[in-house]
Formats: sequence, structure tokens, C-alpha cells
Amino acid sequence: MTILEESNPGLLFMKVGLHAGESFDEILARKHGEYEKAGMSFWGYGGGTCHPTRHVQPFARLKIEQKEGIYIVMQQIDSKHAPPSVLAREYSDDGVNWRPIPEGIEVRSSRYAVVIGEIKPMDLEIDLASYEVAYGPSQGKSAPAYISGRVDKACLTKSAHNAPPEIHKISHGAEILSPYAVFVR
Repeated sequence: MTILEESNPGLLFMKVGLHAGESFDEILARKHGEYEKAGMSFWGYGGGTCHPTRHVQPFARLKIEQKEGIYIVMQQIDSKHAPPSVLAREYSDDGVNWRPIPEGIEVRSSRYAVVIGEIKPMDLEIDLASYEVAYGPSQGKSAPAYISGRVDKACLTKSAHNAPPEIHKISHGAEILSPYAVFVR
């Protein structure tokens, strides 16, 4: 992965941890198996801050047009998200036309999913103060001001903001693949 080698990669920053009764390590093991079987994986999530068609897809297309990469970067946190596990059976890149989830892939207790390649361990520190929200109604807002409280994910791009450093440790990442983000049910 060449995240830091690119001049302005698009980042989908996401805090990750326990989800639907699975530890982060269990999720990673399952996602590795999915990549081995299907050549891709779906990373499930919820909330409205990274809506598939209003945020992630247009942002990803913009970065691809700019000949920059688009990646998900994961900061592991102590999460308390432990509702019962509900498997999605279908996905849609537009919210209208639905297809079965590809064989070998599971998405649990999520409304949306990022389509990704192989998740790789990383030992990366990112200064969020050098990024800003890249797409949506909060576009241009500094990343540290946006990612606070209950906001745990954002589409980010490099910024000209002059703010004190705010270093976040990234433990894992993956390239985001077309169609970038999907609805799941």
C-alpha cells in the first residue's frame, strides 16, 4: 500500500473495534478469509456521516479522476458495539437495484459497506490536523473538529488548515474498490 507515497490520497478514516459481538481480531480473520475466497470484502458500517451515494462514491470517483488512490484507514478503539448479529443478504450501489451479497462475503449488523481489497496491518501515524472533510455538508471542516464525540468516520483529503498536530495511530488499511460503497440489507 502506498498511502503516504501519494501526494493527496483520499482517505476514509474509520474508528473500528468490537462489532455485532465480534472482536476486531475476529472480524479481521473473517475478512481475510473473504478476500481469499472472493478477491474483495465488504467492510460494514452504519451512521450517516459516510453515506454511500452522497459521500463515499462521489469522493472516490473524484480521487480516481485526479489519479489519486482511495483507501480506508482504521484506528482501533475500545468499542462497545455489541448488538446481535444480523446478516445482510443483498447489496446495492444505488439503493434501488439489489443483488445478492457475493458468495463468501458476510456483512453483519450494518446499513452500508465499503468495498475493499485485502486488509493489511499498518504501523502508521496520521496527523489528522493536516486533513479536512472532503465531501458532503461539512466539506472543508478540519478533520479533528469533525471527528469528535460520536462521529467515528469521515472522507478526508489533505488540508491547508494550520492547526496543532493531532496524531492518530492507524493499525490497518485497505484499498477501496469500485463501486466504493454500497447499501446492504
